[in-house]
Amino acid sequence: MLTYSTYSEAGGVGKTTTAANLAVAHARAGLKPLVVPLDPQDGDLSRLFGVDDQRTDSVDNIVRHMIRRPNGDFDDLIRTVEGVDIVPEHNMLSDLADFLQREKDQAEAMGEAFGMHAQLLRVLREAGVPEEYDVLICDPPATEGPHLYNAIHATRSLVIPVEPSAKGRAAVEGLEALVAGFEDQLEIDVGVLAAVPTGFKNTRDQRQVLAEIDYPIPEIISERASLMEGCWMEQCSAFKYVREHRDRRRDYEIETLAQFDRIARHLEEQVGIEAPNPPEPGDVDHEVVTV
Repeated sequence: MLTYSTYSEAGGVGKTTTAANLAVAHARAGLKPLVVPLDPQDGDLSRLFGVDDQRTDSVDNIVRHMIRRPNGDFDDLIRTVEGVDIVPEHNMLSDLADFLQREKDQAEAMGEAFGMHAQLLRVLREAGVPEEYDVLICDPPATEGPHLYNAIHATRSLVIPVEPSAKGRAAVEGLEALVAGFEDQLEIDVGVLAAVPTGFKNTRDQRQVLAEIDYPIPEIISERASLMEGCWMEQCSAFKYVREHRDRRRDYEIETLAQFDRIARHLEEQVGIEAPNPPEPGDVDHEVVTV
């Protein structure tokens, strides 16, 4: 199973759109991806895919499962969009730290162990996710805390969108220490599968920043503000946006879609997964056949 969290401590680097488009790229190749976004704020992955309509309702949600208070089966949480299964975010995520701490206190009072940062992994394992899915993607917030720690504990690997700027350089420079901190605190090994530079304009300074990144860079994505803003407006992936909402197919946008396809193949190769029906990169009309 391919598992990774999209992470960057810098904001505005396309972390959520990267997660969404890579999930669709995996699905386009005939794999079965599950996405678990954990951002308590609005403007999250659930919003991008248009499945955030119940985030304020008194419904079962991932937080209830993480604190051992589910109101139903895990499978009932899932919504499917563009071939991707998603566990929508809920407003209870805003209080996840408090919920987990209370559950930990109650467990310890009863002489039981309760790992605050291992609860998402427990939920996924008990639901049979490793047997049911080919790919797991978590999209946590950038800030350190139980959302991020649970995501990393569940996936053990990172895909890092990078802004090719001085700000992005600082974020990448701090990543090695941050990963070491994750490993020490969570007592696990954490790997970086890929860095994905976004908003690239091919300036000398940007090229210098990219040359200093030690992680694999399968693709460098140019500035595509119009395409990504369109995804948010229409609540869909870049693939669907170009296929159904653009007045014409622009070559540079097709190339961006091809890059997401190629990044997905790179990530799959890292764990030895061979997609059953990979498209020609950027083939918007590729027919998805799941084996």
